[in-house]
Amino acid sequence: MRSPTDIALAELNATSQGNMVGFLGIEYTAIDADYLAAKMPVSQKTQQPIGWLHGGASVVLAETIGSMAANLAVDRAQYYCVGLSIHANHMRRVTQGYVYAVATPLHTGKSTQVWQIKITDEQKQLVCASQLTVKVLDKR
Repeated sequence: MRSPTDIALAELNATSQGNMVGFLGIEYTAIDADYLAAKMPVSQKTQQPIGWLHGGASVVLAETIGSMAANLAVDRAQYYCVGLSIHANHMRRVTQGYVYAVATPLHTGKSTQVWQIKITDEQKQLVCASQLTVKVLDKR
């Protein structure tokens, strides 16, 4: 089994090309054995019509980073993870700059995983707190 740190950020970011992750500008920024971090710009692509960061964009960021972290935590030759449930609480508005997400594991079992994702603004204030549950599936 490869550890999460065996994967280069460039390899992770390459998976974002040509899909929603790349379209929204989500970029993985740090990886370690117990977390994965990413950032997303607050721009017309991620804002509501009133100019605030769209809650749905925050959820996309949370599910993206949580799902990737979950898949990095399993033997990818044998298993893969898919989302079962996501819960998000939105705390404050953001109108410009970047938001930053960090996913950390709460539970990494054989059949399910639960990840906590905290999204902060450039002042390190909490913008959104999410929890993602994923199912671990056998590739066979």
